[in-house]
Amino acid sequence: VQLQAFGGGLVQAGGSLRLSCVASGRASDSDLMAWFRQAPGNEREFVAANSRGGGNTLYADSVKDRFTISRDRAKNTLYLQMNSLKPEDTAVYYCAARTRRIIVGYMRVTGSYDFWGQGTLVTVSS
Repeated sequence: VQLQAFGGGLVQAGGSLRLSCVASGRASDSDLMAWFRQAPGNEREFVAANSRGGGNTLYADSVKDRFTISRDRAKNTLYLQMNSLKPEDTAVYYCAARTRRIIVGYMRVTGSYDFWGQGTLVTVSS
């Protein structure tokens, strides 16, 4: 298993959760790591990404100012701190990793990533 995500759960609207994604093997040396999510009946969508070499951090407009992506290189772990959660944030959240650098414009594209975690379910009740 290259990426393992956990930390999902049930939370009320306005609450907070922190997701974690532990990287191993080749994925642990990734330049780019990101979070995507997929709600039932919807396509997988970009949430946030962090590029180690490029120093770029990118957020979807829908989560900007509420979610924070961060990395602990010593622990090979990616985090997503989610605050002020809304029912529309309900989805399975996936972490993803890419070993090589990529231009900012492609950080939102699912096909840019080499590794994917198994997903963790976040449910926000109203």
